[in-house]
Amino acid sequence: MKSRLSRRGLLGLLAAVVSLPKRIGRAGAAQQDGAGPHTVTRVDRWQRTHDRVWLGERFWANPMEDWRVVDGAAEVQTSGGDRNVHLITHRLTGEPGRRFRMSVRCRRVEAGQRDGGAGFRIGIRNLIDDHRSNCFAHGVGIDAGLVGGSLVLGESTAAVEGRAGAARRAPSETGERGDSASQGAAADGVTLVLEGRTDGDDCHLVLTAQADDGDELGNVLHTVPAAGIEGNVAIVSNFDREIPKGEGARYRFSEWTADGDAFEVDEDRRFGPILWSMYSMSDSRTDEGFVVKLTALLPPLGAGDDRRVELLTEHDGEWRSHGFAELDPDAWTATFRLSDWNERAAAPFRLVYRERHTDGGETEHDWRGTIRANPGGAVPPSQRTTPRAGAPGQRDDVRGTRSSTDERLARRPLRLAALTCQNDYSFPYAPVADHVLARDPDLLFFSGDQLYENHGGYGLIREPAGPAILNYLRKFYMFGWAFREAMRDRPTLCIPDDHDVFQGNIWGESGKAMDTGRGTSSLGGYREPARMVNVVHRTNASHHPDPFDPAPVEQDISVYYGDMVYGGVGFAILADRQFKSGPEHVDTGSGRADHVLDPELDTAALDAPGLALLGERQEEFLEQWAGDWRGHTMKVLLSQTVFAGVATHHGGHDDYLIADLDCGGWPQTPRNRLVRILREAKCLHVCGDQHLPSLVQYGADAQRDGSWAFCTPAISAGYPRWWRPDEVRIAHRNRPRHGLAHTGEFRDPLGNRVYVYAIGNPEVGAAHDPYERAHEKSSGFGLVTVDTEARTYRVEAFRFLSTADDAASGRGDGAADSGANNEDAQFPGWPVTLHQDENAGRNRIG
Repeated sequence: MKSRLSRRGLLGLLAAVVSLPKRIGRAGAAQQDGAGPHTVTRVDRWQRTHDRVWLGERFWANPMEDWRVVDGAAEVQTSGGDRNVHLITHRLTGEPGRRFRMSVRCRRVEAGQRDGGAGFRIGIRNLIDDHRSNCFAHGVGIDAGLVGGSLVLGESTAAVEGRAGAARRAPSETGERGDSASQGAAADGVTLVLEGRTDGDDCHLVLTAQADDGDELGNVLHTVPAAGIEGNVAIVSNFDREIPKGEGARYRFSEWTADGDAFEVDEDRRFGPILWSMYSMSDSRTDEGFVVKLTALLPPLGAGDDRRVELLTEHDGEWRSHGFAELDPDAWTATFRLSDWNERAAAPFRLVYRERHTDGGETEHDWRGTIRANPGGAVPPSQRTTPRAGAPGQRDDVRGTRSSTDERLARRPLRLAALTCQNDYSFPYAPVADHVLARDPDLLFFSGDQLYENHGGYGLIREPAGPAILNYLRKFYMFGWAFREAMRDRPTLCIPDDHDVFQGNIWGESGKAMDTGRGTSSLGGYREPARMVNVVHRTNASHHPDPFDPAPVEQDISVYYGDMVYGGVGFAILADRQFKSGPEHVDTGSGRADHVLDPELDTAALDAPGLALLGERQEEFLEQWAGDWRGHTMKVLLSQTVFAGVATHHGGHDDYLIADLDCGGWPQTPRNRLVRILREAKCLHVCGDQHLPSLVQYGADAQRDGSWAFCTPAISAGYPRWWRPDEVRIAHRNRPRHGLAHTGEFRDPLGNRVYVYAIGNPEVGAAHDPYERAHEKSSGFGLVTVDTEARTYRVEAFRFLSTADDAASGRGDGAADSGANNEDAQFPGWPVTLHQDENAGRNRIG
């Protein structure tokens, strides 16, 4: 359909939209520009921004690595299709009688075989319809822009008219590369103005092209259902998503304005420049006392930007600075380490970043949160000590008054929220994120797969290291965008797993480089450049307590295993796969080296001599940790995956797999050695990875002689797994009293002893709604309450769509809990309360 308005008809339609109210954000962040007859609100400040990757706090760029601020404008760096930038503070509504106006100046800087055009896209939303999730909605929305020599507005088009005698600038002036000197309005630069007015159920849209001197070059009208404009708005380079790299054009954008009461504007949706923070607190059991480590995460900045972040904490109403930390130029993290911390009192904190502008100005940004009081040693405000002058957060009393195994200071149970594996089809996982906040845990634990390779679309960059790092950071930022509210006010432990380093599985082989690029699931070593792997470690774990032994492994890849004492509980933090042997050391028959498909293969033969699970260094650490009870009375092991093969079907509902070497049940000899160490620690093991909620007890020398393990639900399960031994006739003994199917004492597919008490098998995810589909696939999160007085662990497994208002009844006495569970809130078999001694084989639950 083609449409062309007369000048008079256009003016008549726009008579109602010439006086649009301004929507200005906080602190004068929006700027006013007198352009034409309108007073407009400019939403970008690229004209004052140093050249860099990150476009600013109001924008999400798809993909981030393909955009740059260049000489005062946002310029796409690739000629691929559908590169776009969302204005995340603004959302269009379709309410009757509303109006909006947007404008942007765009110019083609490089022509290609196919000109996919440039301009706006409005009405971008998916089924979740969150401003964050809408950034990843594909194939939706109304395009409005300049494509070739035509204006395109939805299904309507109109020609752009040139002006007689208009001078064309030379290629050196326009910045074009590979283009002629007379390429029309796109090459010269054009201002696109999109205006709309809702009338009942309709929205009347007008797109106008203007030259730099304000002369109109053309316009086009289109009417759409008012509901069709609802959602995010974006600028787009190459509207056609199918244009491959190397064939499209490249555009740059500047002077983006947005006004009108059809916009919902929420400046609190800004994301950056301090994206979020993570911190830990631990009793060092040395002269340093309690140590807080806090990391600020910022986006990729430029050479002209400040590279420092300041930390301040509040004590007795006074803000005091802890100085500045330098940003790592790869990970863009700034980490503070504060020793001799007063763990008894909560302390609000501010992270401050001062953004420099090209005109010499400066904008101060801050991110606020609270460093909580240690739940194992909190005292009333009247009994708190006063920090020493000039030493914010530090203690004035003697270190001997700290909580210890001999002196318990107003102890209360510690609540640990455990989360894992977030596939982005249900991003931003609001039911889980909101539920976690409502439960108000004392500590967060993310056990890996904070991202998957497909996150956010636009493919995977494996090498070289620089682009691979940007590709990783963009995907990782989705994790922080979803959970930063929970992380700002409580300690967080966050360990990476295989997909975080762009691998299907990790067999770290002590840091060696992978021998070949053929696949990433069943070959030993690291596929990605070591520089990128270290960025993954820094972004996830730089705020963790100091590692037990910081010596790097091969390729100078960093390590992060170590311990934390917090809330009267000792936590061991492991990297399950960093030292693990690869499956190419054994013969698993046909197919993938890590999968056993042949039922005639004796899996005991896979337990070859010399194979590593955790490796000697981590075993040495665990042996020391198991015998060290300073400052705590109970222990929890935190790691990536369960040390048993508790899955019979992988991928498809009927896809039976004999054994999977990626689980922590292989190699068997070091697995059993580990179970014996954990038995001495009497620890609960909390892990993730499997996308299958399970509560099991390990056995090494006999059934049920080891510790218990809680494999938590995935935040958003992708690849499904099931444990259905009853269907494949795997023998069991001593089914628990609750009588649930697929439970009891088993030999897992690798021959390990394991007692399965509860399992959260998924349905086949078929729901169209992403949140309902995540619920079907057994997504959710775990909550562990550690009561150091009663010496118990209460273990809960909440389903994806459960809320804090759902009843999760139970008396807290072990088996009695599971019979009283609300099945809509928790998985069958949960909650369960375990006594500490049960982790040493002195069993009470049956």
